[in-house]
Amino acid sequence: MNNKGQVMFFTLMIGIAVLVFVMALAFPVKEAVDNTTNYSGSANSDSWNGTTGTTTLDCNNASISIFNKGACIVADMSMFYFIGGLIFMVGGIIAAKVLL
Repeated sequence: MNNKGQVMFFTLMIGIAVLVFVMALAFPVKEAVDNTTNYSGSANSDSWNGTTGTTTLDCNNASISIFNKGACIVADMSMFYFIGGLIFMVGGIIAAKVLL
């Protein structure tokens, strides 16, 4: 195998490794977004991280302000942009070596 074939195979391996890394990060990122946007109990109870009175966006509440609704939308879209951006980057890594 010539040098270009070896580099292409190596780049494909790197791209697949990054893709596996992205898929491994999908669930923790989803959990972080869910913990940020959803109300996690009363203000005086212990929450998932052991502190009292955790502040979340409380996106399920219909009477929150317009600014908090906007923050909820941005927080919900962040998972799509994070995972999608990393997958797009993997595709760019693989396509750069295949096309050049």
